[in-house]
Parts: sequence; C-alpha cells; structure tokens
Amino acid sequence: MSITVAAITFGIIFVAELPDKTALASLVLGTRYRASYVFAGIAAAFAVHVALAIAAGSLLSLLPHRWVEGVVGALFLAGALMLLLQKEEEEEEGAVREPSSNGFWRVAGTGFVMVLIAEFGDLTQIATANLAAKYSDPLAVGLGAWLALCAVGGLAVVGGQKLMQYVPLTLITRIAAVVMLVLAGVSIVAAVTG
Repeated sequence: MSITVAAITFGIIFVAELPDKTALASLVLGTRYRASYVFAGIAAAFAVHVALAIAAGSLLSLLPHRWVEGVVGALFLAGALMLLLQKEEEEEEGAVREPSSNGFWRVAGTGFVMVLIAEFGDLTQIATANLAAKYSDPLAVGLGAWLALCAVGGLAVVGGQKLMQYVPLTLITRIAAVVMLVLAGVSIVAAVTG
C-alpha cells in the first residue's frame, strides 16, 4: 500500500466532498442529534460507497492503459464541469427525514441511509473509481477516500457552520474544480502520448 497514493486520494476526495450536499445534510443531522451517532452512520455509508467505487475502478483498470487514461481524463473533466456548472442548491432543513427516536440505531440508521442514497453515483464516487483505475492500488485509494469522506463528514457534523463562516462554498467548489481539471489534463496527455 502506497502512503503517497492514499495522501493524493485523501486530498482530492476531501476537496471534492466539501461542497457536497451530503456534508450539508450531515451538518443538519449533527445539529439535531448526538454527533457520535450521526458520525457512525455516515462513516458506515461512506465505507459502502468507497467499496463500490473501488470495484468499479478495478474493472476500469482491466482496459488497456491508454484507454484507462482517456476514460479517467474524460471523467475528471466531467467532474470539473459538474462542479463549475452546478447551481447553488439551497438545502432545506425539512429535506432530511428525522428519526422517530434519538437512540443510536435510529440516528445512525438515518445518517447511513441518507448518505448511502445521496452519494450513489456522486462526484466523489466517480473520482474514487478513477483513482482506483489510475493507481492500481485499491487499498491505498480506498483508505484515502474513506478517510477523506469521514473527515468531511466529521467536520460537517461537529464544526460545519464555523468552516462555512471562514471559507465560502464557492471558493471550495472552484478549488475542487481546478484540481479535477489538472488531473483531467494529466490523464488526457498520458492517454495521447502513451
């Protein structure tokens, strides 16, 4: 397992996940319920999310190297465009269905289901699959992605409101888009040059 690959994955996924609706929904749950219960549910959902992405990336890695670089470059470019063109979505507090009790299983289950559904096919899942295909180190990519998703989820649950006071969401989104554009360029050049 490469620590470098895990660190690169962590950085990319962390930045890409910050402006995501899941972070905002986790923030809402964190303000209403015990933080540890919410975090347990979202961390479990992120583990499933990463496992699915790693499986998809492993299948991509079976293609010839130039094809993989081309597909990865195109998907990173699509991810950057998604970030740059997304509309500012206003999150309604009512959008998160509240559990009927404050017990661990109810709160963690609500967080798990909410994140699992919201993250399916999401930008970070696509980016994780791309990184798994690019680096052929599923353990490092999986660990880096899961830790990044959990870090963002933890920040959202515990201190999301403070972060948004100091760092505008549009700036975070633009930084993530620039990182994706750079990765798309590197992958496309690698696909063309062989």
